[in-house]
Amino acid sequence: MFSSLKKLDWSIRIFRLWAIIYFWEQTKFMGKYLGLLCPLVLMFASCSSENINTSDFLAGEAFTGSNMRVVLLDTLTVETSTMKFDSIVSSESTRILVGKYTDSIFGTVRTSSYMGMVPGNFTIDSEAEYDSIALYLKLDKYYYNDTLRTNTIHIKQLSKTLKPDEGSYFYNTAKADYFEEDLGSITYAPRPLDADTLEIKISDELGLDFFEKFQEKLITNTNQFKDYFKGLALLPGEDDNGSVIGFSKETGASFMRLYFSTSEENEQVQSFIDINLDQSSSPVPFFNQVIAENPIAPLQGLTDKEVNLSSSDSYNLSFIQSGVGMATRIKFPYIKTVYDIRGQGTILDAVLKLRPAMGTFDDNLMLRDTLSVYLVDQNNDLTGQLLYLDGATSVMGILNRNNEEFNDIYYEIPLGSYIEKILLEDRETDEALILLPDNYISTVDRFVLQGMDHSEYSVVLELTYAIYDEDDE
Repeated sequence: MFSSLKKLDWSIRIFRLWAIIYFWEQTKFMGKYLGLLCPLVLMFASCSSENINTSDFLAGEAFTGSNMRVVLLDTLTVETSTMKFDSIVSSESTRILVGKYTDSIFGTVRTSSYMGMVPGNFTIDSEAEYDSIALYLKLDKYYYNDTLRTNTIHIKQLSKTLKPDEGSYFYNTAKADYFEEDLGSITYAPRPLDADTLEIKISDELGLDFFEKFQEKLITNTNQFKDYFKGLALLPGEDDNGSVIGFSKETGASFMRLYFSTSEENEQVQSFIDINLDQSSSPVPFFNQVIAENPIAPLQGLTDKEVNLSSSDSYNLSFIQSGVGMATRIKFPYIKTVYDIRGQGTILDAVLKLRPAMGTFDDNLMLRDTLSVYLVDQNNDLTGQLLYLDGATSVMGILNRNNEEFNDIYYEIPLGSYIEKILLEDRETDEALILLPDNYISTVDRFVLQGMDHSEYSVVLELTYAIYDEDDE
């Protein structure tokens, strides 16, 4: 998909370049050179953007009459910084997140989950006998950091109904009240890619209370149950330093199961009632609390979303941390200096390359293959995702690992259309780009990226620029 979109974008630009040259040559009565145009266009079409971006390309002597040439600009200033949203919506997370670990850069990362619950039915035979109750959590294969260390989950009972402080959403900074006594707990070795479901024994005192209220018809509907039982809190162990694990929110994947049995002739027949996450109420009583405490000193200054921490003030680095809403912010403050190049020109391509800082990632603190690109205004309010020319497909940063054995690894972001838009605007814009992982409200992925220091690891904007009307000196 990504390569197809790049080819489409290039096809549009090649056609435009062809039209520019064609009409320019016609107006100068130089039609005899047009026969040489087709090989040029074919050469553009057959070359990959990588080839074009690795060396300057001259159109050749055939176009000396119109001074046509194509150049690669890679010294334009790229301004990188770090910003942090005050909070992000976590009630719409696609998963339950529970875990805790300590990061040498981002501090102690802690995720807890809070949820309301409702039974699938309320009917228990008067002759039935209580057996047990358990919580089941289905792993959804997401994890971050060291899964070789054990994790602990403490199950608490909420003491108040989950309600947003304002509006219809819960945020990652939200809090909930719960009773201190555990309903159950488990210490386990995470196996997110191999294991299926955790089973956590829940207090029989709670299970028997459920059983009696259902059997005696003291609770017969959802509203009565929610008034009686406010829900669960899932908390990591205080001494944990392992990983954050994702569990499925889907009905039938994570739930409490109340077991009971009935005597029939010479055997006991076991039955159960499932108590699922409440996903029918509005607003949905669910959220993940995601916090990071005691990061490195520069990141502690990100106390307001309008604060932009320049890479020059943070060891020439910018930072990304999903879940808490920390993002790398990108601007091109002097992009219009391209107009200082003598002659008329057009953008053929623009590729931004950002390199992860060496030593800041490994098999536990892993890099993802993609980064999403968003737009923010001067106040760092999110205004949308950056799109391709089709207006429907999002621009993505793709991790290029082709020369990873030589420590040459970078995110490559196609920005041709975006740069062209900036160049065509009459006034300077305060708009900027920010980078976040895909599904950033449901993960805790983190990244450390190099700023612009003009070293071999520096961020760079490679601009392919066609000059088609350059006056002779």
